[in-house]
Amino acid sequence: MPPRPLDLLDLPTIYHYRAEAVSLDSTRLLTRGNPLGAAGFISYFNPARHLYTGINQENGMTLLGGVIQSNGDAFAKLVYLAPGSNLGHPALPVLIDHLNSEAGRWGAFHVLAETEEGSQAFPALRRAGFSVYAWQRIWDVSHVTPTDGPPDWMRVKSIHLPAVQSLYHQIVPPLLQPVESAPKRAMGMVCTENMRCFVNIAYGVRGIVLTPFIHPEASGVALKLGSLLSQLPDRRGRPVYLCVRSYQAWLEPALEDLGGQAAPRQAVMVKHLAHMLKEEQLARAAQPAGVSVQPSRVTRP
Repeated sequence: MPPRPLDLLDLPTIYHYRAEAVSLDSTRLLTRGNPLGAAGFISYFNPARHLYTGINQENGMTLLGGVIQSNGDAFAKLVYLAPGSNLGHPALPVLIDHLNSEAGRWGAFHVLAETEEGSQAFPALRRAGFSVYAWQRIWDVSHVTPTDGPPDWMRVKSIHLPAVQSLYHQIVPPLLQPVESAPKRAMGMVCTENMRCFVNIAYGVRGIVLTPFIHPEASGVALKLGSLLSQLPDRRGRPVYLCVRSYQAWLEPALEDLGGQAAPRQAVMVKHLAHMLKEEQLARAAQPAGVSVQPSRVTRP
């Protein structure tokens, strides 16, 4: 039978598979925990949010998957697939296509997913039309000893947004920028020294995830990151993680020197739902006032 939305009668199935969900959104997992946990499950019944779960039941096997889109983003994210023990089921690509269609109705241009290369979710996503566009590694910096003193970090204000967007365009390769666009809201922290360091911050009850954008010409990166941990607001003893994409892999030696612990490498995958087309239009040339254009004359011999 075709995939369908989640309903209240599926509660026993959700409870049965709660320990077999394979997360495809690392930030959400580290900040909010198990996507099929009690706290996360209730949010799927909120019609005001772009958060959807699809179910596919075929030959006695039930497959689950979730997709989410944050307000204002041009992309959606796959949240999880379940059960992890049966990700090779031939009906799984049908379920993933169903989730992609829901994201398309929200207006998303792309759907993203994050998974370890050795996970069974990787070949399943490839069969569903996803391709790798970047790699990332999550670093646990919870036990890194913070360094006091300069450089100073401060919360991003609206006045800093143009500088943050400029930094984004200098760091993220042009081929990747259409997938995840530049920040549109003033969120995170920025280093006041030369404005070459910006960190986006995602808070949750389970932890804090930092996504840095640091210019390669920035000096004293290890000192800056250690200082950031000491000035991080509203930490309240929660674990802190730092996400490093492949185009900023040069940050990893500094994190290793600080004592951070690296998780296995993850593939960041994308499924394009729409392609950007540039439509050419005729534009009338501007003509200075008081100047007339005379037609050309050709004299034949």
